[in-house]
Amino acid sequence: MSEVDALQRTLAAQHAAVFVFGALGGRASSLPAPALQSALSTAYDDHVERRNRLRIMVAAAGDDPVAAEPAYRLPARLSTSEQISTEALRVQRACVTTYAALVAATSGPARRWAVEAMSETALTEADFGGEPQALPGLRGS
Repeated sequence: MSEVDALQRTLAAQHAAVFVFGALGGRASSLPAPALQSALSTAYDDHVERRNRLRIMVAAAGDDPVAAEPAYRLPARLSTSEQISTEALRVQRACVTTYAALVAATSGPARRWAVEAMSETALTEADFGGEPQALPGLRGS
């Protein structure tokens, strides 16, 4: 995979993450779960920042940044803290996997950024009930 292809794939994942975390935050807003609400808000802000950075990186590489889809599929059941946390953890792990692919496809400043994004996102998995993994982003770890 080329560096630009990996950047575009990661950008597409960030578009999805922004959508999903926005929806999860909305669902959690009616629950008595301030820690979950805070974690969702932080994750949303982080993904917006990364999405915006990736747009700049793709454009700097000479390509048009991939656009977001009009909508993304959410699980039907998102009414409890546990259901919301499970979906948030799924999204974070999917993003970590995407960042790992970006690390493999890049070098220099882009690779440094991808490593930081992967590490920071892997650390936030605990906010949603995730257990540490030996090799975050790699299948089966």
